[in-house]
Amino acid sequence: MQDSIGIPACFSSADKFGDGGPAGAVTRSGQCVYMSIYRTRIADQCRLITITWCKNSMLHGLSVSVGGLEGGGGETSSSHTCKIELKPWYFWRKQGTKRFMVDGKTVDIYWDLKAAKFHGETEPTSEYYVAVVCDEEIVLLLGDLKKDAYRKTGCRPALIDPILVSKKEHIFGKKKFTTKAKFHDKGRNHEISIECKNKQGNSVVMNNNNGDCLNGVEPEMEIRIDGHLVIHVKHLQWKFRGNESIHLSKMRIEVYWDVHDWLFSPGLKHALFIFKPIMSSLSLSSSSSSSTTPLSSQTGSSGSLMEALGGFSGSTSSSSEFCLFLYAWKVE
Repeated sequence: MQDSIGIPACFSSADKFGDGGPAGAVTRSGQCVYMSIYRTRIADQCRLITITWCKNSMLHGLSVSVGGLEGGGGETSSSHTCKIELKPWYFWRKQGTKRFMVDGKTVDIYWDLKAAKFHGETEPTSEYYVAVVCDEEIVLLLGDLKKDAYRKTGCRPALIDPILVSKKEHIFGKKKFTTKAKFHDKGRNHEISIECKNKQGNSVVMNNNNGDCLNGVEPEMEIRIDGHLVIHVKHLQWKFRGNESIHLSKMRIEVYWDVHDWLFSPGLKHALFIFKPIMSSLSLSSSSSSSTTPLSSQTGSSGSLMEALGGFSGSTSSSSEFCLFLYAWKVE
């Protein structure tokens, strides 16, 4: 896969924190990366704010990037980045502020992570806040210590609520990958698990890593939400790229996958999974029913998957703006 995944080199002193580096920035230290992108109004213009949490065995890192004017495809013309590394011996870095100018307007970043609880996750779960302030308004506020944030900044909430546009998460595993995610702002966290298995069968599968044949082994994949099997892909060697619709309560979710590099590329490679909620007011008869609309299983990069999706905004009137992107790195 030769897609551009824009990963910050969070923990390497030789790299710039927050720049859109190659995939090696993730794989070099085996770090997990969790990115949330919000759309809001800053300096009288619609802009994107990217919150990036990184974690490896040594420390946590946080990057807050305020983008320039939003253009097509969700890209921004320029950005200003605040980097925070939570090392055990840098206690003073766990609380602070940073200021920069965006089109002549002052933007302040406030954070308090002194007592942040991570519970093994990349993103903190409680006892923290991160606030972005412009024109005496808190345009973005994350965390549960909201009263502390308002008291520290002395600012009011913004009149326009930020919109969560997407989340991108990089996770590592051998055969099973798990994460938690909300599919809309007022929903609860759902546990997502993806597992790749080898099933004994009668087929002959080509292994392009070394040109050998794996007789009688048929890879397949299972995707579960909250423990319930929602997608089961058999003969994965032929269906390495595709999509299905699943139903969760009154919401339809389009699930796309591209696991080509898991099967056919040597070295440490990632698969791409996309979860796109489609809101519906109709009651659904089953919460686990699914329908398949396969994508072309052609070889090539995951760019073909993105082209097949044709963009996420404006596809249907009931479509949510939110998308969850999971990059699953398979470790041998």
